[in-house]
Amino acid sequence: MDQGIPGGRSVIRVGVVDDQALVRSGVRGLLELTSDIQVMLEAADGAEALERLTVARPDVLLLDVRMPGMSGIDVLRALNGRECVPPTILLTTFDDDEALLAGMRAGARGFLLKDISLERLAEAIRRVAAGETLFRPALTERVLEGVRGGAADFPTLDLPERLTGRELEVLALMAGGFNNREIADALGPSEGTIKNHVSSILSKLGVRDRVRAVLRGLELGYI
Repeated sequence: MDQGIPGGRSVIRVGVVDDQALVRSGVRGLLELTSDIQVMLEAADGAEALERLTVARPDVLLLDVRMPGMSGIDVLRALNGRECVPPTILLTTFDDDEALLAGMRAGARGFLLKDISLERLAEAIRRVAAGETLFRPALTERVLEGVRGGAADFPTLDLPERLTGRELEVLALMAGGFNNREIADALGPSEGTIKNHVSSILSKLGVRDRVRAVLRGLELGYI
């Protein structure tokens, strides 16, 4: 990161890869409204991105999931082969569970919809630049039904024990409707380890099932 802001804050350098020029210019225009984030690289497709990333090293890469020729997932896999994957946020115009899981396996650090607000996009970039992950898939219809049915029909703890970083990742994927096997495939541990994480999450949140865990996570701002 560049030390370019008075007061000692670092400027986060961002790369934007998207086949739509309007999207690239829109993202650049939004981020120009911030004082600590600047776009230092743009590419219109996966091949151009790989070429430019041989010399450029953005602090965070915003990467379109679906592009003609080479998808964002393909770009991530190619960067993995070079062992030079920058912290990457995948962007898409629609919820895509398959792309989310594939992106996580390929080393992505976040996944966001393109209609995100400037505030949320900037915060996501800052968090990923700081080493955090940002996987907040859209809630499935099953979870939404639970919300519509009422989120306060079960007892909860006033001050639940804080979830670990891994448990927060598991909870986010639970909110996306993924089962233990899919979560294990995405995050790497065994299915048994994920089952233990889920049990710990339920215990810490004081709930008895996955839907209530997601609702409690929403209530606490974990999701």
